[in-house]
Amino acid sequence: MGLYEHWESIYKTKPDTDYSWFQATPKLSLAIIQGLAIKKDASIIDVGGGDSHFVDCLLDLGYTNITVLDISASAINRAKSRLGLKAGLINWVVSDITAYIPDRQFDCWHDRATFHFLTTTEQINKYLAIANRAITNSGNIVIGTFSENGPSVCSGLSIKQYSESTLTSLIKKWFQKIKCIYSDHVTPFNTIQHFLFCSFKKTPL
Repeated sequence: MGLYEHWESIYKTKPDTDYSWFQATPKLSLAIIQGLAIKKDASIIDVGGGDSHFVDCLLDLGYTNITVLDISASAINRAKSRLGLKAGLINWVVSDITAYIPDRQFDCWHDRATFHFLTTTEQINKYLAIANRAITNSGNIVIGTFSENGPSVCSGLSIKQYSESTLTSLIKKWFQKIKCIYSDHVTPFNTIQHFLFCSFKKTPL
């Protein structure tokens, strides 16, 4: 089974409250975005957003230029259905992030729990090259991954764990660290997943 089929199967067979990553309100992501003082009309992309409620919250806060990217068409269709008429306010993209060809630039790139699924050097380099091209010279990137104390497997797939130093070292060529926060996510099953969230500023060449 390929990655597309894997994620399609998950999003076609479970309600969102059965996902370990489910958050009715992604408080930490929203706090980080607001802390960056991003303008309400700034271009924001949620990478691997699926049917996350992050986009709902951004709309409620008044952000007006939002793109949601996910490998699963079913995930995006579920988000569209939930948002109803508001779905027309969002730019939706179905793509594997490592094959994504942006048609615009973004002031803020947000990724909660996609980056850690990239486990090979080739995948990671592709992702970072795409992000670097897609983010404006004054833009920001926010990455949330499993920490070194987090799970080693998620949704049946192996993941790559990160510490503040390993994540910062990996992307310092293109992005300068603003802040890193360790956070415990309580799943719908009352288990705890250890996360690392880091925000970075684009470093113009």
